[in-house]
Amino acid sequence: MRFRPSGGLGHTSQKPDREASEARAEVVGGTAAPEKVYDRRHAQEIERAENIAAGLPPEGAPAEPHPTTEEKLEQPEQAQPTPMPVEEKKQFEPVPIVEKPKGLVDSIRVAATNLVKKVQRLIKPVKKLHKEVIINAETLETRVAVSEDGKLEEFNIERTTEERLVGSIFKGKVRNLQDDLKAAFVDIGFEKNAFLHYWDIVPSNFDSGVEIVEREGRRRDKPKITQKDIPRVYPPGSEIIVQVTKGPIGTKGPRVTTNLVLPGRYLVLLPNSDQSGISRKIENQQERQRLKKILRELPIPDGMGVIMRTVGEGQQKRYFIRDLFLLLEEWTQIQGRIKSQPPATCVFQEPDLIERTVRDFLTEDVERIVVDNQKAHDRMRDMISKISKRSANKIKLYLEPQPIFDRFNISKQLENAFSRQVHLKSGGYIVIDETEALVAIDVNTGRHKGGRDQESTILKVNIEAADEICRQLRLRNMGGLIVLDFIDMKHPRDRQNVYNRMKEGLRRDKAKTHILPISQLGLMEMTRQRHSESVRAAVLTIARIAKAAAR
Repeated sequence: MRFRPSGGLGHTSQKPDREASEARAEVVGGTAAPEKVYDRRHAQEIERAENIAAGLPPEGAPAEPHPTTEEKLEQPEQAQPTPMPVEEKKQFEPVPIVEKPKGLVDSIRVAATNLVKKVQRLIKPVKKLHKEVIINAETLETRVAVSEDGKLEEFNIERTTEERLVGSIFKGKVRNLQDDLKAAFVDIGFEKNAFLHYWDIVPSNFDSGVEIVEREGRRRDKPKITQKDIPRVYPPGSEIIVQVTKGPIGTKGPRVTTNLVLPGRYLVLLPNSDQSGISRKIENQQERQRLKKILRELPIPDGMGVIMRTVGEGQQKRYFIRDLFLLLEEWTQIQGRIKSQPPATCVFQEPDLIERTVRDFLTEDVERIVVDNQKAHDRMRDMISKISKRSANKIKLYLEPQPIFDRFNISKQLENAFSRQVHLKSGGYIVIDETEALVAIDVNTGRHKGGRDQESTILKVNIEAADEICRQLRLRNMGGLIVLDFIDMKHPRDRQNVYNRMKEGLRRDKAKTHILPISQLGLMEMTRQRHSESVRAAVLTIARIAKAAAR
């Protein structure tokens, strides 16, 4: 008996999903900037032009080979592992930290604060999620882990010697224009000229994740540039200020744009845009109205705009004002470097992982940030004190002899970031295979082979697998095309529940994702835009460097 999809064969064509096509083109293109501010509807056209300019086929070069067996860090794994025993979940207790002795006043203040918190918990017990950021700052690399109730949720690693290119701003010089590609090639001081598409010169609208907030009397009188004006405004030899949105890959040079963004703690400053907006991830309508009112009252200079970040939810007006002044001060310094420095030089470098952690991870729900380096600790406190002195008290210095990642049980959990099989509490497991073309993730029931209520068991395993897959995507920082093979479900209601669970889990992902419902073949397809190299690639690179140094 042949398989025949519902609706027949060949009579009805599926309506093409434009968003899905654009999402695929964007992730195949490689690394992109983490801040999603401007609309990327022309991403596919820009990618084709960039490939042609680099001497590649329009659809791009084949993916880089996957790491060989010799390059794997961990021992070979068994093909079919024995399911892990289900353990009872114990109440999480944060790891106590031994701190430096404080003065008498500080000690009394800390003791009083702790006593008030204990009394409040006794009067009105509240189920609280213990969220903390653990930082291991060493000479060659910095590692940042985010844990919730002791469970590793996010992980970042950065080599201290690598150049932070994406997000940096350069004073460039236009070398030549190529009208057939609608692109300019800009010298920013690297061996290969940067690729600047005409669509990245023309002022762009906001991304769909940002709602525009109109501000009275703040519109710019200057007429907007069009593609026809580019050869006249930016002829070869002219200077231009650009920001890197994607680093060099293979034969391609960096990709840049003139639509500059300067991220802060609560705001993103747009020096070249007169539009302002607010993140759509803030869903509470009453809170959105409050933030819009604050935004309209901010002293934003004419010709500039800002975007309120999700972390600004619930914050008071004075924090936005402080953040705005810090960003304007930073922009003034950048303008000074633009005037004084020669072309093809960097006028602003993207902050390192320590500073980005303060900027992006220190939210209200974070109890503490624990760091094992004195200089990093002092630097972070100084940065936070400029905006909120109360938040600066969340920075803790780790002084114990045991490695910080061992003390907080991060090292053991990181081992799973290289494991092919990941066990679930229900007894099932998922299998993750990274290939050249895509990432394949298979869900298995494990020891749950059957039972009286088999359908509910399958749904339970699939729901748990969906949560773990969202976590693994963040931990491993896997990007590109991803295919998920869940256990077959008979009822459309169950398939919709799993799809909704995946969408909900991906909402906390900082990388842009696009996901499709489960198909007739039982597969779920999605894309994830990687904004930095994967954890596997980063660790393998560090391992090669260490191995070469040992020789």
